[in-house]
Amino acid sequence: METVRNILFVMCDQLRWDYLSCYGHPTLATPNIDALAKRGVRFERTYVQSPVCGPSRMSYYTGRYVDSHRAFWNFVPLPVGEQTIGDYLRPHGMRVALAGKTHMVADTSGMQRLGMVKGSERAVLLEECGFEPYDRDDGIHPNLFGSRVETPYCDYLRGKGYGGDNPWHDYANSAQGPDGEILSGWKMRHASLPANIDEKDSETPYMIDRAMSFIREQGDAPWFLHLSLIKPHWPYIVPAPYNDMYGPDDVKRAARSQAERDNPHPVYDAFMQHDESLSFSRDEVRSTVVPTYMGLVKQVDDHLGRLFAFLRETGRDKDTMIVFTSDHGDYLGDHWLGEKELFHDASSRVPLIVVDPRAAADATRGTVQRNLVEAIDLLPTFLDAVGAEVPTHILEGRSLQPLLHGAGANTPWREVVFSEFDYSFRSRTRSRLGRELDGCRCFMAFDGRWKYVYYDGFRPQLFDLVNDPDELVDLGNDSARAPVRARMHECLFDWLRHRTLRQTAPARMVERWTEVSEKGGILLGDW
Repeated sequence: METVRNILFVMCDQLRWDYLSCYGHPTLATPNIDALAKRGVRFERTYVQSPVCGPSRMSYYTGRYVDSHRAFWNFVPLPVGEQTIGDYLRPHGMRVALAGKTHMVADTSGMQRLGMVKGSERAVLLEECGFEPYDRDDGIHPNLFGSRVETPYCDYLRGKGYGGDNPWHDYANSAQGPDGEILSGWKMRHASLPANIDEKDSETPYMIDRAMSFIREQGDAPWFLHLSLIKPHWPYIVPAPYNDMYGPDDVKRAARSQAERDNPHPVYDAFMQHDESLSFSRDEVRSTVVPTYMGLVKQVDDHLGRLFAFLRETGRDKDTMIVFTSDHGDYLGDHWLGEKELFHDASSRVPLIVVDPRAAADATRGTVQRNLVEAIDLLPTFLDAVGAEVPTHILEGRSLQPLLHGAGANTPWREVVFSEFDYSFRSRTRSRLGRELDGCRCFMAFDGRWKYVYYDGFRPQLFDLVNDPDELVDLGNDSARAPVRARMHECLFDWLRHRTLRQTAPARMVERWTEVSEKGGILLGDW
């Protein structure tokens, strides 16, 4: 088999890299994901292009940095001209579909400008980030309480007897009080209670079932399925028996120190004042929420085990590349923070496991790869796997295929990874810091030891992950580290200077331009 026939791209939402037993978690057992790692390559140092759902996913789907695709925060439309996974793979005969979440927001003004007819096949693909929406469920409906929510999952729940306008909230993401009242999962104090739903009807098993239905339907036709699981993203609530599988004694010590609070970086200090950070700074909150987060991860692992067994039973494991990753992490109280967004490893580093079914990958099975990897590397990897050309004038990642096939030692690799974040949508933070909309950008450059963070309008941060792996000591003001900061700043500037500009002009067109123009009669300066 010279090329891969099918690709299963599994993404969890808000799964930390270190909350899997194969990545070293001391008490959370994930045997099915561990078994996947034994069949493939586990990448130890993978970083997302932005530690926020929307921009991170758009980088995965386009193979481009956020600065290039411009969907810089949640609910910011991906420009209509950006090509995504489906645009690259569909012409090669693959059915490219989605089961789960994308966080995609359509560029409706761009579509209208191009005369796209809403509901047409092409319009739907543009609205759904290039995926055929086999079953899309972003799972978060913050503005829909009090109105009827219409999604395939809500329809499924109603068919199972869970009534109401929003069964996603009232059952799958809430508990039930002693008098039958709804105890919303949005309130973290309810995290230890079981969700008010049969486990088999909750979000993770439902979407795994939908993935298996899709694969059955394909027969022998080639396919690409993006299985994008909503969990362990908040609301932090999970059905029995997963709600009490873990307790406070299973919770890892928070990576934080009082010194981080004593003289913090201004932007970091502002994020420590967020409600989620103030909550997760309390031991009571961590001991209630983190065991539930672990239960959500355990549920994901159990049901992925069902899916992997199904692939073996149907023989699809023999011709399907499987990729497992996350869109970003979750602070869970580390560094006195909640949520994600900043650049500590708890937020910007993700798990990545790739199983290539081809014989060429046999030598690397069960190995750990320590090269620096970026999320944008997956799309060129997919193209290589199916034998398609990688358009290097558009895609900014690089294929992992040499690392999967044991040629890593002879393959020059990147020395620095980059991530970026724009906190302008965080209006309270922006106001507290006195920043204008265009003054809220920050960037990370990490070379495997030194993590340098540049902030527009503020001093940088610097962490030495060799001597300070928990990133507790900010060396951004240390005079002895000025040469390191200068070198890392130049790395960042060099990266920003080299964003792709030739999306419509492949290298061969540029290289042949003089020859073509002269043949066309353009003879500049001819006497």
